[in-house]
This record gives sequence, structure tokens and C-alpha cells, in this order.
Amino acid sequence: MIFSLVWGVLIFVRFLGFAELPSVFAEWVTSLPFPPVVIMICILLFYIILGMFMDAIGMLLLTLPVVYPAVIGLGYDPIWFGIVVVKMCEVCLITPPIGLNCYVVAGVRPDISLQDVFRGIGPFFIADVITLGVFLAFPAVITWLPNLMLQN
Repeated sequence: MIFSLVWGVLIFVRFLGFAELPSVFAEWVTSLPFPPVVIMICILLFYIILGMFMDAIGMLLLTLPVVYPAVIGLGYDPIWFGIVVVKMCEVCLITPPIGLNCYVVAGVRPDISLQDVFRGIGPFFIADVITLGVFLAFPAVITWLPNLMLQN
């Protein structure tokens, strides 16, 4: 099933390349009259909404070919963006109604109800949102070590 998904995405990416959708979308996004941080927040909100209905792998494979060129066009670091998107996937894996990780926990521990699991993710969701806020406000938190490695 994973290979089917990968093959489907490869065909999808090829189609996107022929249609020039990533470059057109990147030009449109970079021409918007908003600051880059507002556009990035909108992209992250889109990921939250998408993550409520899709798993992380499918979400990444379908959106990154289109979103990545736009984010690079806005001037964000690719390493920073990769880490932020992975963190968004973690947030999406605990967000209802799908919340795949919550269903896994409820399946492994039948003595804990699904409602209790979803109630228990509240502090973790808040912590993840705060972490994403720190990553947006201070990108150097993420890029400090890779930049240090590039200097040597």
C-alpha cells in the first residue's frame, strides 16, 4: 500500500511539474501583499486542517511539491521549514477527529477510553503550539546547529 502511495505521488509530482503548478503557486504566494510570517501561519493552519483528515505521510507527499517552492521563495530556510512541517505532522497526529496516535493509544490500552485519551492530549497540543510559536518567532533555534556544522 505504501508503494502504491509513493507511485501515485511520483505520478502526481510529474503532472505538477508538467503543469508548472509549483512555480505558478510560488509566484502567486510571493506576490501576496502580506508579510512572510502571515503567509507561513496560513500554510501551517492549512496543514492543521488537512491533518484532521489525512495521515502524515500522505499529507507531506501531496503538499510539499507545491508548498516547498513557495516557502523557499518567501526566504525561509529549507532545514527550518522541514522541521516545522514535521512538527506540524506531529500536531496533526493528535488532532481530532482522526488523531491517529490517540486511536493507537486507545487500542493498546483498552482500559483507557478514547475520550480520556483525547482529553489527555490537551497539554501536549498546547505545548506543541507553543513550540511552533517559538520556532516561528526564533528560527535560529532550529538552524543554529546546522549553521554551526556548515562553518566547520
